[in-house]
Amino acid sequence: MQRNPEQNWFGEKQVEADEKTKLVRGVFDSVADKYDIMNDLMSGGLHRLWKNRFVRMIRPRPQDHHLDVAGGTGDIAFRVRKAAGPNARITICDLDENMLGVGRDRAIDRGWLNDFDWVTGNAEALPLPDESVNTYSIAFGLRNVTRIDTALTEAFRVLKPGGRFYCLEFSRVDEPLLAKIYDGFSYNVIPRLGEMVANDRGSYQYLVESIRKFPSQDELAGRMSKAGFENARFENLSFGVAAIHQGWKI
Repeated sequence: MQRNPEQNWFGEKQVEADEKTKLVRGVFDSVADKYDIMNDLMSGGLHRLWKNRFVRMIRPRPQDHHLDVAGGTGDIAFRVRKAAGPNARITICDLDENMLGVGRDRAIDRGWLNDFDWVTGNAEALPLPDESVNTYSIAFGLRNVTRIDTALTEAFRVLKPGGRFYCLEFSRVDEPLLAKIYDGFSYNVIPRLGEMVANDRGSYQYLVESIRKFPSQDELAGRMSKAGFENARFENLSFGVAAIHQGWKI
């Protein structure tokens, strides 16, 4: 299989790889302020339950250094902070400054002034040293990465031996009738909601299309294994509307 086959696809539109990264940043510049509201509308609120399950699977420990990639608004990092306690080191890395700004404001609102390291960076070239983190998480972000195989290799690089990789992402529905209903909702309703709530139909059209372009559960597990992860596996959520992938660096 070709490495990084998705690098020239921005949703259904074919683009140059460098252009894709800029376009993705533009999407999140546009939707940052409404991102969490739209997640509720897109998932019927289920994303909150999925994220809770995700962090329970991570089992954050106070002695660990946890890296959350594409986590600018803090949704995963805040859950990790609550589970691991005040002494855990948590780094939040995101491509988009506006998303990080939303997250910083939300952290301050919760009284967390110095509880997180906020880093602007690309999942394909993380600004962290080799073997520097114990856990790596990415939630609803991997499908927006230009080069997924490169990002998986980077995740493997920054993890310490014994470190764990976790990915929560929209995936492939495994029940045919539900898949048909879900496709109808995604293509016909979500872009309209984006236009009504975030005044941005185009960005949400892209987000729907990006889900369909994302690798299947089995394909992503295989690509994780090629990046070096052991025991790469996944758990479907809501019949495969989303899935949690995990792997270990031995």
